[in-house]
Amino acid sequence: MAVKRRGQYYLGVDVGGTKILAGLFYRSLRLLAKRKTQIQARNGGDSVVDQIELAIRELLAGENLRLNQIQAIGLGAPGMVKGGHVLNAYNIGWEDVSLKAILQRRLRRPTFIENDCKLFTLGIHRVELKGKPRTVAGVFLGTGLGGGLIIDGELYHGFNRAAGEFGQMIIDKNGVKTAHSFRGSLESLASHIVIVRQLRGAIKEGERTLLLDELGESLKGIQCHHLRKAVEQRDPLVKRIVRKVAENTGLGVAGIISAIGPEYVVLGGGVMEALHQTMMPVIRQTAASHVLPGTLNGIKILMSRLGEEGGIFGAAVLAKEEYRHGPR
Repeated sequence: MAVKRRGQYYLGVDVGGTKILAGLFYRSLRLLAKRKTQIQARNGGDSVVDQIELAIRELLAGENLRLNQIQAIGLGAPGMVKGGHVLNAYNIGWEDVSLKAILQRRLRRPTFIENDCKLFTLGIHRVELKGKPRTVAGVFLGTGLGGGLIIDGELYHGFNRAAGEFGQMIIDKNGVKTAHSFRGSLESLASHIVIVRQLRGAIKEGERTLLLDELGESLKGIQCHHLRKAVEQRDPLVKRIVRKVAENTGLGVAGIISAIGPEYVVLGGGVMEALHQTMMPVIRQTAASHVLPGTLNGIKILMSRLGEEGGIFGAAVLAKEEYRHGPR
């Protein structure tokens, strides 16, 4: 049996709108174990911090490890992140939370914080694409829509540290307005929230869907696997709405290609994981028809193979690279 030595491990944590996924990695960034828990955000933002700490401690306890055997911790948080502060994460009730300082005080390990979608992009670049491309754009459809950018082989933050917020790009100035997005933004037209909102609106107008039999008219508790099952059963309403969301996503991808010209555009997130077989052909076709001739040559539009683990891989990469760089 291998001896578990101090300082051989990293932790990667992905905090989303609905779940915490924590992963234990060996120094080679091989995933050894993971733990997934659902977020209980109704008790406020402070309780979510408690849940993160508990998830980490339970993961280590399950592997018979102590915190002092962890070299560093990386964590991806929803919302804008600056200097270890989460400035806003409306899904879980965070506003200007000093997350880095709080977790370092509680866990007494070096901790590094970044936006969750930026870290998913970092994980795709370093692990899935082996760090080879110089430019990568990540687009992630989950509860909302986020993104990240790799430029010159490194995670790109921009002057304002908000580069890659593709969900806030306006693609229809006369489009809908959602609670936390601008009118006609990509996020307001392509996300899980959008699909559910449009389904409920159509049901109120008298349209029917197979989802009613299981979930009722409110569609309470609807998740991505329900949508996938409805599409597989050729539910006309769900298929139509999913196709429209895919078209809107394709418009966003076209804008990214025209503005940045990355070698890869890689998609992920819960919606894409569940519906990629339906959505990817539409996304590619829409993107191709909304860029200048020849613009798409050589650019690859792919679905990430990392699945839900992309965020924890990126967080572990952050922990390892930032720890090795030391104070800067």
